[in-house]
Amino acid sequence: MSRPTRLDIEFAAPDGVTLRGALYVPDRPGQHPAITMAHGYGAVKEMALLRLAAAFAGAGFVALVHDHRTFGASDGTPRQDIDPWKQIEDWRRAIAYLESRPEVDADRIGLWGSSYAGGHAIVLGATDRRLKAVVAQVPTISGFEQSRRRVSPDDVPALEAALDADERAQLAGEAPRTQALASADPAVPASYRAQDAVDFYLQELPDGTRWDNTVTVRSTRKARMYEPGTFIERISPTPLLMIVGKQDTVTLTDTALAAYNRALQPKELVMLPGGHFAPYTTEFARASAAATDFFRSHLAPSGD
Repeated sequence: MSRPTRLDIEFAAPDGVTLRGALYVPDRPGQHPAITMAHGYGAVKEMALLRLAAAFAGAGFVALVHDHRTFGASDGTPRQDIDPWKQIEDWRRAIAYLESRPEVDADRIGLWGSSYAGGHAIVLGATDRRLKAVVAQVPTISGFEQSRRRVSPDDVPALEAALDADERAQLAGEAPRTQALASADPAVPASYRAQDAVDFYLQELPDGTRWDNTVTVRSTRKARMYEPGTFIERISPTPLLMIVGKQDTVTLTDTALAAYNRALQPKELVMLPGGHFAPYTTEFARASAAATDFFRSHLAPSGD
């Protein structure tokens, strides 16, 4: 495979917030099919996505991976704040940015999203026909169901009380409250407690990476309200690939498979061993190969 060129880029979100990312361009002349990529809940591009973007570019695709607003290199306040609908709106602007690049064939743009952004991939695939192929890896399908499974009924009253207290504090002029994104300590309020999640989020990152192990409390309420699976029947006729972990207890294997069954053709399913974070780690090679083959099939014409 050819060695791609990496460019650090930025573009403006619809409300003017500056979003930043990395653009990988194949080392050959002409226009190329392109893939736009983004990460899941609370993560940044340095958590395996730069590696995947480089692999896509080595296979002949322009690959753009951006940090969501308030995360990583992108601007936005309060920091570490997650609003799925703003992230989706921003991602549409990333598609437009790719269309504007001289290296890109604007008629051959695909989208890759994982975890929370896998849910965004479903919504965007259903509502933006500029996209010619969509990959949703271990996607969020139902925020309600995920919360119902992962939060003990005994803990729900305290969670609701914390969300309500945060709303009242903001009315009084306080900044949105925060909690840990990942912690194995049961005494520390956190979004994730499982060891594989702690290992993923607390991995060693390259020097200069901007990331904190925090997330706003209000992000939890928005996550519990987010239901991207309701859009899945509308993706067709855009081709869809779903990559699902066989033991996923975060975005839930059975929920993902039920959503895949509702999706219309054309669609493909790849099942990987392991849990939610395996496609970034132990199953990275298989997950990246499946996505590359899918994009090659649907974005690259014969002989490209």
